[in-house]
Amino acid sequence: MNFHLTEEQEMVRKVVRNFVDKEIMPYIAEWDRQGQFQPNIMKRLADLDLMGVCIPEKYGGSGMDYNTLAIVCEELERGDTAFRTAVSVHTGLNSMTLLQWGSESQKEKYLTPQAKGEKVGAFGLTEPDAGSDVASLKSTAVKEGDHYVLNGQKTWISLCDAADHFIVFAYTDKSLKHKGISAFIVERDMPGFSSKAIKGKLGIRAGNTGELFFDNIRVPKENLLGEEGEGFKIAMSALDNGRFTVAAGACGQIMACLEASVQYCHERSTFGKEIGKHQLVQQMIAKMEAGLQMSRLLVFKAGCLKNEGKRNTRETSLAKWQACDFANEAANDAVQIHGAYGYSNEYPVERYLRNSKAPVIYEGTREIHTVMQAEYVLGYREDKPLNQSLPDWPHKVTTANR
Repeated sequence: MNFHLTEEQEMVRKVVRNFVDKEIMPYIAEWDRQGQFQPNIMKRLADLDLMGVCIPEKYGGSGMDYNTLAIVCEELERGDTAFRTAVSVHTGLNSMTLLQWGSESQKEKYLTPQAKGEKVGAFGLTEPDAGSDVASLKSTAVKEGDHYVLNGQKTWISLCDAADHFIVFAYTDKSLKHKGISAFIVERDMPGFSSKAIKGKLGIRAGNTGELFFDNIRVPKENLLGEEGEGFKIAMSALDNGRFTVAAGACGQIMACLEASVQYCHERSTFGKEIGKHQLVQQMIAKMEAGLQMSRLLVFKAGCLKNEGKRNTRETSLAKWQACDFANEAANDAVQIHGAYGYSNEYPVERYLRNSKAPVIYEGTREIHTVMQAEYVLGYREDKPLNQSLPDWPHKVTTANR
């Protein structure tokens, strides 16, 4: 591993940080209070060529490597989790899955406009009764001639009202259990599709999260992603990409907590000195810094494996678990450092604490990742190569529109 960022990666970090400082930071407190999603942010990310960060140029992307994607996610979450989530879902869960599993015609129709930022993609796996237990999903797709008739419901779907295309999972043969799950590309304007936002969330209030409903949607057979019965494998490979971006974003959450806390440590004095001079406060600052550095190392290790086209489920799981836990701890400590002020929305740390909880749950709960890591160590679990692997791309960053 090379522990130094390239000049191009430093440039990308600078571009995204400047965008966050100017176009998110001044407004995010109000967007969060009002629970408003800002679709124009997606358009601005497209202007910066950040909607297809590591999608090859031949499909309209920027041709960057995975660790550059991690940098983008880190900087976006420094602004707010909602905007990193948008990139995670659009790029990590949807576009990269299309790149890995889609036919050339599917890539031309869906991936290319998504990579260019002309269309927005999302991902529909979770159901009211199917979260960690994916095989318990109830959505069905029955083949009738040249179409599949799709029925069911999804919940906790990011970009539910903003996405144009969705990768959706449903049973084509329930008797085969998880081997009977298939994946489909569903368009918003297909008759029988509807969505509804979820209100009253603890955090990520500036994000768009909700439910999808499928009422006898006739999905063309050309929209079957992969082969029938490959849905579970496709979903798991998609999660390797989604979890990677979540872990990278958690680094940005820690960084935001650290920046806010350091500033407050210099502003606030007690007992005749800055609170940063108190050792117990220093202990919390040190924990944040350690969590940030360790999380970045885990993320970049997973990213290096991705760049080589290697299976990385184990490494990505560990990065997601640890980085999200560190972020949650950092946010809790940031509130503690701010004292009573940390408990009000006068300072951003209360938002960081609320936002930090969801990533500990979604894309594999803390408990799921704990079990996964134990099973790897005990020899109960091993990664087998998928029959569809990601291309081994050299690192390349385009400078257009930057």
